[in-house]
Amino acid sequence: MKSKLLSPLTIKEITLKNRITISPMCQYSAIDGFANDWHLVHYGSRAVGGAALIIQEATAVSPEGRITPADLGLYKEEHIEKLQSITSFIHKQGAVAGIQLAHAGRKASCATPSEGSKQLKEDDGGWITVSSSAIAFNPEENTPQALDADGIRKVIADFKTAAQRAFQSGYQLIEIHAAHGYLIHQFLSPLSNQRTDNYGGSFENRVRLLLEIVNEVQAVWPQSFPLFVRISATDWAVGGWNIDEAVKLSKILKEQGVDLIDCSSGGLVPYAKIPVGPGYQVAFAERIKKETGILTGAVGLITEVQQAEDILSNGMADLIIIARASLRDPYFALHAAKVLEDDIVWPLQYQRAKL
Repeated sequence: MKSKLLSPLTIKEITLKNRITISPMCQYSAIDGFANDWHLVHYGSRAVGGAALIIQEATAVSPEGRITPADLGLYKEEHIEKLQSITSFIHKQGAVAGIQLAHAGRKASCATPSEGSKQLKEDDGGWITVSSSAIAFNPEENTPQALDADGIRKVIADFKTAAQRAFQSGYQLIEIHAAHGYLIHQFLSPLSNQRTDNYGGSFENRVRLLLEIVNEVQAVWPQSFPLFVRISATDWAVGGWNIDEAVKLSKILKEQGVDLIDCSSGGLVPYAKIPVGPGYQVAFAERIKKETGILTGAVGLITEVQQAEDILSNGMADLIIIARASLRDPYFALHAAKVLEDDIVWPLQYQRAKL
């Protein structure tokens, strides 16, 4: 019998050949948002390696939405050409090319990890950041500007335009990044959102920006293509966003036509105490799936093939979204077939190595 991990999953008109997804992981290798050959080889090798879905790293919808100056972007028409070559290669390998659209908010304008990750001042090549409220991520960082009504409208419009460009670039799936303490998450959580207008206070107000972004993206994104949303299921902090609100939001997103919730956590505040361990976020995917009926993706230190198979076989999630494990082994899916004593199609060029 075919393993659950290597079984197909159809979402709308897109069929994933198995349940292995490559998580969006920043490569810090772009200049002014432009992709290059590093991105082609990085994403292409994981498609060659048998993963069904490759979700491109957080791709900024505006220059000020970049986490670092080295992030990918879709805020220029000129970004499209190189991305088309990447999506074309991924699709030729039988995988699906997805993209995560993002705005970093107050966590933008930072140096890359190799340069220390500290927030950059304007004099050092940084820029003014924005958020739901004028509250810095930590006291050592720049205080962001609270978005006014015009600023909110621009963010929504930027996501919509980026979605149009994503389609032109050849992507067949969009994931909206509403997790990890970035802009949309900054609106969701009462720890970062202290607004008194229609975008702050109540749960209904705090989720408004995300729902409006989803609505505008859907207006230009083909109805036959999937739409995912990545959320942090909890802030891991007293008084913050929590799993009960995450379940409530997921129900609304399902009603609004979102296809899958990518269930991560944390990232909003630096003092969060996160109990990191193998599969530590899987329970969030399980609860959201069971209580709302929406498809979910499990993430968080899923590093072993049998671990991934068990998560799916026990009905805890519908997709396995791997990150660091795929950096260590771009051919994770090909190797999984041997562990599970199952079969998987290898690239013709590599057939002689299939055992």
